[in-house]
Amino acid sequence: MKSIKIYLANPRGFCAGVERAIEIVNQVILKFPDQPIYICHEIVHNKRVIDDFIAKGVNFVETIDDVPDNSIAVFSAHGVPKRDYRIAEDKNITYFDATCPLVQKVHLSVARHHRKNHHIVLIGHRGHPEVIGTVGQLGGDKITLVSNPEDIEKLPFSQEQEIAYTTQTTLSQFETQEMIDALKKKYPHIKGPDNGDICYATTNRQNGIMDLCKHVDLIFVIGSKNSSNSNRLAELAKEKGVPAYLIDNKKEIDLEVLNNIEKIGISSGASAPEKLVQETISFLQEKYNVTEIENILTVKENVNFPLPMALKKKKK
Repeated sequence: MKSIKIYLANPRGFCAGVERAIEIVNQVILKFPDQPIYICHEIVHNKRVIDDFIAKGVNFVETIDDVPDNSIAVFSAHGVPKRDYRIAEDKNITYFDATCPLVQKVHLSVARHHRKNHHIVLIGHRGHPEVIGTVGQLGGDKITLVSNPEDIEKLPFSQEQEIAYTTQTTLSQFETQEMIDALKKKYPHIKGPDNGDICYATTNRQNGIMDLCKHVDLIFVIGSKNSSNSNRLAELAKEKGVPAYLIDNKKEIDLEVLNNIEKIGISSGASAPEKLVQETISFLQEKYNVTEIENILTVKENVNFPLPMALKKKKK
């Protein structure tokens, strides 16, 4: 039997925002056991998480418009436009907001710049729920989305116009820094955070991938195809010259790609459950002689976000 060694990125998997969002849904299920619960968009971008909630009877819909009047709803961790809150109130929907606090921070930043009459440039991926939610804080005429350097070149603002920038929280920190540098070069007076608004978990997992690349011949990134941060992890490994495969679970592993591989790295996106990592390890142990499993620690995380007051457990 072929021998391999497995290296695990650490940190990996759930971030504090995802843990909070999932716990919010679990608490809502407990709070309203006999009522249908609707989640606007996927609570987080992971197929296993979604399937588990569907098995518990949760209904997933695309927008608040699809939620029946007088129902129970949860807004996803990616955030939603302001109109969704108004519609929920108009339809007498009891809603719980699972928006990640770091995404909420971006929303507050957007509102603050708007009050100062700054036009906002948002660095992000068109169509991503987080981008839709951030743009929806003010409206498309007040926020301009840029996704690549070419978009920045086309920006029409004068040097006299007051502008500010913010970013989607799940981007590549390196590509985003290039975009920020390009913005500052074109508009030296632009205001915004020096390193963008990429969240701690995205940065830590990307740094973890870079550390992993120093030890392995190939990397499996566990995460769903629509997970922005998971895609960035696989892309970053490839940029470092290490073959990388984004997989939802062990069933998507193609053993042929491991023919000449002895050192395998595993990481997972911020919305991927740890049990998927452990299932992948068990699968590899069934197929190969795994001589060692080593954790590559990049940084320790100790971030926690509180639940909404309405869902906090009462102390006995």
